[in-house]
Order: sequence, then C-alpha cells, then structure tokens
Amino acid sequence: MGIVIETFVWEPSSSVFIFIFISCFLSLSLFPFYISKHAPTKSPPFSDHPSSSSPSLRFPIHFLFLYSLASVLEGLWSVYGEFELLYHGIGKEDTVTFLLIGFGVALFVGSFFGLISDLIGRKKMCLVFFILHLIVGIWKMIASSPSFCIANVCFSLATSIFAFSFETWAVVEHDKPGHRQDVLNETFWLMIFFESASLIGSQAIGNWMVGGNLEKGIGSPSIAATLLAIVGIICMYRDHDGTPKTMTFKDYRMSFYAFILGDRRILLLACAQACLHFSIAVFWILWAPTLVADGREVYLGLIYPCMLGARMLGSTVFPWLIDASFQTEDWLTYAFVTQAFLLSIIAYDYQDIGVLVTQFSLFHACIGLILPSLARLRTMYVPNELRGGMISLSMAPANAAILFLLMQRGYYRTIENSTMIALAAVGLFIAAGCMYVLKRCGKQPYQNRRKL
Repeated sequence: MGIVIETFVWEPSSSVFIFIFISCFLSLSLFPFYISKHAPTKSPPFSDHPSSSSPSLRFPIHFLFLYSLASVLEGLWSVYGEFELLYHGIGKEDTVTFLLIGFGVALFVGSFFGLISDLIGRKKMCLVFFILHLIVGIWKMIASSPSFCIANVCFSLATSIFAFSFETWAVVEHDKPGHRQDVLNETFWLMIFFESASLIGSQAIGNWMVGGNLEKGIGSPSIAATLLAIVGIICMYRDHDGTPKTMTFKDYRMSFYAFILGDRRILLLACAQACLHFSIAVFWILWAPTLVADGREVYLGLIYPCMLGARMLGSTVFPWLIDASFQTEDWLTYAFVTQAFLLSIIAYDYQDIGVLVTQFSLFHACIGLILPSLARLRTMYVPNELRGGMISLSMAPANAAILFLLMQRGYYRTIENSTMIALAAVGLFIAAGCMYVLKRCGKQPYQNRRKL
C-alpha cells in the first residue's frame, strides 16, 4: 500500500484583497479628491475669458495616462521577463549574469541620463523610454530567438529613464504659468497609486495573453508592449510643444557643483534616495527565494498584487498627512525606521508564510508613503533645472552596491541572502538618520534661487 503525501500550496485569502480594496476606497472617498478639490470655476456660457485653471487639470490627466502606460510597460517585463527566461531554458547562473549586466548598464550609462535629460528636455527622454520598449517589442516579434542580453540592456536603460524622467517632466510643467502649484503634491501620490495599479494590470494582461497555450501565447505580451509603446509615442508627439529652453553644458556643470554638490541638505536627500533604491532592489531580488525557502510552495502570482495593493494604500496616506500639516521629515523618519525593522526581522527570524506576506505588505505600504514624500522634498530643495541629474546620480551608489553584492552572492557564494537583506535594513536606518539630520538643518527652500 503506497503512502500518499498531500502537498499544501499557500495562497492569500480573498479577504485580504477585499480589505485592501475597501481601505483604498475609503481613504480616497473620505479625502477630497484632487480633481474636485482643484476643479476650475465654471465660466459663463460664450464667455471670452475661460477659466485660467483648466491647464492645471488638463496636464495632470494627460500626464497620469502616459505615466500609467509607461508603468504597464515596466510591469510587463518585470512580471513576464523571468517567466520568459525560464521558458527558453535560461538557468539561474545566466539569470544572475543578466542581472549583473542590467545593474551595470544602469550604473555606467543610466546614471548620466538625468543630466542629459536636463540638457535636452525631459519630454524627449520620456519619448526615448517608449522608443526603447518599442524596439525590444518589435525585435521579439520578428526574431525567432531574440538576444536576451541586448533586450536586458534596453530594459535597464528604460528603467533608468523611468526612475526620474516622468517626475521631472511633471514638475517642470507645473512650474509654467497657468498651472497650480498646489496640484503638484497630489500628482506625486497619484503617480505611485496609478503606477501600482498599472503593475497589477500588467500582470493581468500578461496572464490573459499567454493563456493556457504556452507555445502560441509566449510572444503575446511582446505584442501588447509594442502596441502600448506606439500609443505612448503618438501621445508624446501630439503633445510636443517645441524645444524647451535649456542651459549650456558649462552653465549646467557650474550650477550642479554649486547647488547640488555644495548643498548638504540635497546630499542628505540623495543619500536617503540611494538607500531606498538599494533596499527596494534587494527586496525584489530576494522576496520570492525567501518565501519558497525550505521547499515551501506558494502562489507567488497572488502575493504580488497583494504587495502592490498595500503600496497603493500607503500612497493614499500621503494627502492626509499633508492636510494635517505634519513635517515631511518626521513621517519619513518613522517610515524608514519601520521598513528597517521589518527587513531586520525578515533577515534573521524564520517566519511562517502568512507572517512574511504581512511584513512584505507593510514594507510596500511604507514605500507608497515614502516615494511621494521624497518627491515633495526634492521640490522644496532641488532646482527644477537640475532635478533629473540629481535623481539619476543619487542612484549610482545603490546600483554599485547591488552589483557588488550580486557578484558576491551569485558567483563567489561568499554571502547569504540574509546578509543582503540585513544590509538593506542598515541602509534604511541610514536613510532615517538622513531625514533626522535634514530636519535639524532647517528649511530654506530653493525657491529663493529658483531661476539659475
């Protein structure tokens, strides 16, 4: 008589998704939504003087549509890319190699894209983002065995652009006459909210297009990415308003040394951004291996939207804190410390899957609050003309650290996963310290020297 061993595959309860959905709905419905809050006053019929507030609403709606489109493109690769590698027989060692190439490209090339964006125009760099996705999408459709190395390089460059270009474009547009500055804070948290929702949507699109027939559906997400990239390019061209006025490279270099490298507050802000980027990258590399450790079976596809839903919920807390007039540095310090403690527990304490998923969700809820808060501080301290270069260069130390740890873990086997998570926790403690010191430095926003 044989022995039947029943296997149990863990999956989150449906009540978790219901709770996140209801919480987001209540948080949005109880707080005045920005469109109604900043709605323009209606002009009389046939008036020769239409409301001057209409541009302040037209651009955020157009911008959030394009940003959501870009987020879906990013999500299709992050969700579908690893599955595609496994389907084509790419092993773990080759996957580590692709990760090294990606972070290497982001370090040695992507770090300078922000400076280029400030010099040639932010919208042009956003257009380059869509073009890179279009190139990879077409290549995958026409090539029977596309080079994943070259595709990985293009995706890494696109991700580097995505990290700063859309934010800098939004800030510069809101600085123009006819746009209300008070809409900018709402735009920051709505970016994170729509980005998280779009990432969930990209997972649904990939699953729907692949379907049950892998042989026929394996290339379908590339078709979706190509179509979305074309839509993005068309929308960017239709909204093209000529070549923006930019500084010469000599003036830009002098201003960057004076206002970025010479300002301790901006350096503290850049350090906090680098630590956050490092911790997020480490998390996304190790979250799945942490869950399936010791042979545990988990439906990862159901946990992914759970974490992103928590990120959406965290972003809805931001307008409440702004409305309550709390200091941004205060809640950022608490959020960074909370994240650091969560990663410390994950690194050195064996947990059940349910507890781990709860900690992962809390970690992402903090991310949803931190990202728009850092964007708000950048608006207070960083000149718009130098914003892209500051963001991209601040991520260079994080990419270098990730590159080093991946080599030590993936090739030399000198460190463990728990060590990488612990180092990410240390980075978050450092970020909390930066926010504490930034508050003690006192606020002297850059608006007094706004035009360089």
